[in-house]
Amino acid sequence: MWEELWIAIALILVIEGIMPFINPKGWRKTLRTVSEMDDNTLRTIGLSSMLFGVILLYLVH
Repeated sequence: MWEELWIAIALILVIEGIMPFINPKGWRKTLRTVSEMDDNTLRTIGLSSMLFGVILLYLVH
């Protein structure tokens, strides 16, 4: 179980690093846009992302 958790964390880091590596200017612009969003919008995006991840895990597993 712990090995799978570390694999998942490693994959998250790889995926998170793709955008700033490929397109640093676009990544900076995206961060600027996200920092200007209100809290409710960010919570909605976070909830949607978590739900999508749970559904995807269910379908894959």
